[in-house]
Amino acid sequence: MSWKKYHLPEDVTEVLAKSPSVTVVSTISELVNLACGGLGCSHYEVTYDLPEEGQVVEATVARVRNGVSVNYPEPYMRRRDPDCLVIADNLATDKPTFRQRYGEEFDGMRTATFEWLAEQPLAMFGYTAGQPGMGMDSVVIAPANAGFFALSLALLQGIIPESEITGGFVPRSIIYVAPVFRHTHFAGKQVVVHNRLPNMHEVFSYNLYPGPSAKKGVYGMLLTQGEREGWVTTHCSTVRVVTPYDNVTTMMHEAASGGGKSELLEPAHREDDGRMLLGENMLTGERRHIEIPRTCTLEPVTDDMALCHPSLQQGTGKLSVTDAEDAWFLRVNHIDHYGTDVHLERLTAEPPEPLLFLNIYAVPGSRALIWEHIEDSPGKPCPNPRVVIPRRLFPNIVNEPVEVDIRSFGVRTPPCTEDHPTYGILGLFHILPPALAWLWRLAAPRGYGNPSIIDTEGMSSEGVGSYWPFATGRRVDQANLLLAQFRDNPNTRYVLCPNQYVGVWRTGFMPEWIMREYLARRGTAKFKPEQIRPARCALLGYALHQFQVEGRFISRWFLQVNTQPEVGNAGYDIGAQQLYDFFSEQLNLHLTEDLDPLGRAIIDCFMDRGSVADYNGLIPQVDLTG
Repeated sequence: MSWKKYHLPEDVTEVLAKSPSVTVVSTISELVNLACGGLGCSHYEVTYDLPEEGQVVEATVARVRNGVSVNYPEPYMRRRDPDCLVIADNLATDKPTFRQRYGEEFDGMRTATFEWLAEQPLAMFGYTAGQPGMGMDSVVIAPANAGFFALSLALLQGIIPESEITGGFVPRSIIYVAPVFRHTHFAGKQVVVHNRLPNMHEVFSYNLYPGPSAKKGVYGMLLTQGEREGWVTTHCSTVRVVTPYDNVTTMMHEAASGGGKSELLEPAHREDDGRMLLGENMLTGERRHIEIPRTCTLEPVTDDMALCHPSLQQGTGKLSVTDAEDAWFLRVNHIDHYGTDVHLERLTAEPPEPLLFLNIYAVPGSRALIWEHIEDSPGKPCPNPRVVIPRRLFPNIVNEPVEVDIRSFGVRTPPCTEDHPTYGILGLFHILPPALAWLWRLAAPRGYGNPSIIDTEGMSSEGVGSYWPFATGRRVDQANLLLAQFRDNPNTRYVLCPNQYVGVWRTGFMPEWIMREYLARRGTAKFKPEQIRPARCALLGYALHQFQVEGRFISRWFLQVNTQPEVGNAGYDIGAQQLYDFFSEQLNLHLTEDLDPLGRAIIDCFMDRGSVADYNGLIPQVDLTG
């Protein structure tokens, strides 16, 4: 049988040998047919039999004219549970272990999972997690009726045809899919178990939403590999921005889920008359616009996962990255009507090959439209509609590694007023010293109204790098790896950018789009001393004092939120204290004996309420002003 050539461990080959059938998949078209229930089928229900409850429907699949549309009966399954990751092994970790959470070792559950899989018709294929030479040979084994899950993984990471599997293919990671255990053992919750064995990283996906496993599970594998080898897979989008004057600037945008990574790759949204809506005052209803007749050309590089492998670094003082994925898992909740983003709408409505849609309303034989979001309840659209698009389909895609000129961090900010002060005190964007930029990646606020995960109360953190929910090891190791990037790349500049609100002004992602246009036009030019000054809250680095793009001036209250009359110094200072309290809680988690001494000095600077100048002195960087 063809699966024997995949060089799998003995206990895995026993599962495949006992299975009623094993379909070894080689192409995306095979997976499309498998997902839809077979060639010629247009509608399929993914069901499983439970011992007491009877049959349960995990997902419904519709073959549509532009691909495959998948929906889940349970709203809970339509986004990632941030607490789903559990560690099965005894290696060093700061994550909850299986024994801690469930009171027993994982061995029994692993055996039960293999026994269940051995009773199912199975599908499997090989792929490369990451990129050849910068990742690992991998395999997925899933119930054949969960073909859409396998399809999502094959789109995201690629698929190696069975005919191309040779003696050189040696898997170092395996994903096992067993969705029925969500009901029988885990009270309906999403659970993804990582088991780091010698020479093998196992991931057990006990649910069929691909976000925590097919997507972030692979991310966890790469983070684990990088932790061993001394490099990072960053949680970011990257784009090469070409101005109307042919200047080229490469930007990298890190953020928690929902923090604007995909939006960096999108053209700025415009009103019907061509203007850009900078913001709407939530108290007065006043609307402010900006006119930029011609925006920059975008050449996308990465959307969510960027390999910062040592082999890529050129020694120029700038970080080099390349994409870790073959397709992008795009959230389209902000596209809620026709014409919002005509480029993406056209690409997804008439793609040259099938796409995978999640949480999009579509019936068999129709055309899935990315603004038709399924409803969680009557009148309440799901906040996490998704589409998986192969990166090769995007215009102007960049396939080679790039050097990063500007590295930004995005934060979803709430509205802020003097009567209801919050941490929504960030201006349009801020310039950060490298030491402060590193601190923001340690605190990594999950932010306001996060659409990508299930609801959380209050201000919470996505964890170190904003990728901590997917990591398997220790915070301090990831913190040290990130710090080395900032220390070793003094010629990359750092900025901080809000989205959703700037004080009392609702802005959506417009600050990010304006920042992209402005900084691309500036390139590496220095600021005049009168253009920037230390922000009132030192955690925000430098605030812009004067700002114009294409001859259009932007009001200072978009740059320095305390100048908004609805906020003032009093409301701003309360919001600043919220940030300090949040940072203090998060940074204390990293104060261990293994923290790099430079990292400890930076955190000590924070604890002492250091100034922007103090942070400037901790990691040398290019001069900002001149």
